Amino acid sequence: MFDYIIVGAGSAGCVLANRLSANPKTRVCLIEAGAADKSPFIHIPLGLALLARIRSVNWGYDTAPEAALNNRRLYWPRGKTLGGSSSINAMIYIRGHPADYAGWERAAGPEWGWDRAQKLFLRMEGNTALSAPHHNKGGPLTVSNLRDVNPMSRAFIEAGIQCQFPDNPDFNGASQEGVGLFQVTQRGGKRLSAARAFLDPVRQRPNLTIETRAQVERVLFDGRRAIGVGLRGRAVRLNPGGEVILSGGAVNSPQLLMLSGIGPAAELTRHGIAVLQDAPQVGENLADHLDISVMAATLGRAPIGIAPSFLPRAIRAGWRFATQKAGELTSNVAEAGGFVKSDPSQPRPNLQFHFLPAYLRDHGRKTSWGYGVTLHVCDLLPKSRGRIGLTSADPLALARITANYLDHPDDIAVMLNGLKIARRVMAAPAMASQIRAEVLPGASVQSDADLIADIRARAETIYHPVGTCRMGQDAASVVDPQARVRGVTGLRVVDASIMPALIAGNTNAPTMMIAENVADMMVGARDEGISAA
Repeated sequence: MFDYIIVGAGSAGCVLANRLSANPKTRVCLIEAGAADKSPFIHIPLGLALLARIRSVNWGYDTAPEAALNNRRLYWPRGKTLGGSSSINAMIYIRGHPADYAGWERAAGPEWGWDRAQKLFLRMEGNTALSAPHHNKGGPLTVSNLRDVNPMSRAFIEAGIQCQFPDNPDFNGASQEGVGLFQVTQRGGKRLSAARAFLDPVRQRPNLTIETRAQVERVLFDGRRAIGVGLRGRAVRLNPGGEVILSGGAVNSPQLLMLSGIGPAAELTRHGIAVLQDAPQVGENLADHLDISVMAATLGRAPIGIAPSFLPRAIRAGWRFATQKAGELTSNVAEAGGFVKSDPSQPRPNLQFHFLPAYLRDHGRKTSWGYGVTLHVCDLLPKSRGRIGLTSADPLALARITANYLDHPDDIAVMLNGLKIARRVMAAPAMASQIRAEVLPGASVQSDADLIADIRARAETIYHPVGTCRMGQDAASVVDPQARVRGVTGLRVVDASIMPALIAGNTNAPTMMIAENVADMMVGARDEGISAA
């Protein structure tokens, strides 16, 4: 019997487990469908290049055929291990733009505005390189500069400056716009996932139970009050007045709500699920960053390559990591990037670059031989919206993902401009002097029509799905501003799925911030003797 049952040990779930178990009188159970985070590829930063291939730590979703992308099924890697997607991502620390949180404040109230969010980011951050007023050195989430930077990443920054983009040493500082090196969630040269930052320090608390390889199949109810969760062949129960918290992410949380009878009534009935609460917005409002890349072969061997000539360098890199936690194995691959406008009329950056001093095809699932670089560009503020649905009432069946990329006509124009700008950066002297030939889209692809066709043929996710359990003050929202599921009691959703709108940047740090904010609300409510449900 527990006071809190947290479903999903990802970026949000680990923060919640840490905060809620701080009270020794409170019993907390954290349940993760995946295994413990023991794979060495998780902890060696450069190992992320292989994690998309390793199904034991990855849900390995595919979307439904995407109509605007030549009916392709896009691959969606999502973390399935302690730490969730923070254990398989590129470790980039980005908070988003203050205007994002102004939108959240309009949707969900002042507790979700930039003033509040900034305080939470600072409280959580332990920055080893940057300090006040925009950073904090004392928090549990270590944020560091990269220990080893490939010379091609510095060439990209110089090329961006040559294209008149600002030189920006801190994307989380006074301004987001410009090009520069990313800071990363690493400690001592190793990945700092949410599990390492928030679970490892508290694993020995006697009031915290952590279960792995345990997939929750539904939330259990007595009437409209959540009383526990059901797993295959057994149940985990709440103490009276306790709460279940879903932290499975933008795919799993709405799926689990629907499997539990909370969702669009017609869809639930179609799959033979008894309707507890008709909630049409469950699964709706799916937003994600669509990404297109420019890939080029280089004249020299500076990039991280796959070739016999790279073997001595790889051996040296392995030795340096083993002995010093330094060298190329500490690279997050996406070392540099930037935030720019797709056209001068934009009020703020709406494109993001991720520059890789390496080839990357199909999320790393396809081997690309030789030496090259890849410049990714994504639409930060897409207008298209998709949905998560059920494929079956079987809890082990994967959810149906319909992202509806490029469904809104404005999005293709942004992507087209982004691809052109990325090409312009690659053609600037600092990069052009080191490039032998463009591999993709390729020199023959020049007209707008051909570039749009290339986007439809190659564009992929950059791994930031949100919004499918939308938070708001309106009665139609899935959860209220305290993340409580409307229509029932004792149940919250706390993860990226409750974002009212997509963040203009990487979503890992904002997801942790969401959990920190809701934990404050929950602890405060309990301390004041108020029913948290």
